[in-house]
Amino acid sequence: MSKKTLRIITIIATILAIVCMTSFSFAAPKDLNPDASEDFNDVGKTIIGALKGIGTIVAVAILIVIGIKYMMGSAEEKAEYKKVMIPYLIGAVLIFAAPYIADAIYNFSVNNFKA
Repeated sequence: MSKKTLRIITIIATILAIVCMTSFSFAAPKDLNPDASEDFNDVGKTIIGALKGIGTIVAVAILIVIGIKYMMGSAEEKAEYKKVMIPYLIGAVLIFAAPYIADAIYNFSVNNFKA
């Protein structure tokens, strides 16, 4: 089995394990405090905003380092950096898209599963 196939199988197995470990409950407590819910939303938005900022700074810094190494490298090193760029770009897209994906999932769940 090639390394690429093994890596894909490992990623799929990890995702399946994470999905299987989660549990869903659609029941809402009767004494739900709306103010506590708003506080929780504010904290969540603050955390997601901070993670988005930190992720952006890290992604840009890594891009700068890879770009400088690419410009200063030999032909062999440039070929190696081109191989590094694809996983980097996928990771950067996920970092930039993660807050929006989380927000879309939250809005979907709030709008479709109201008690």
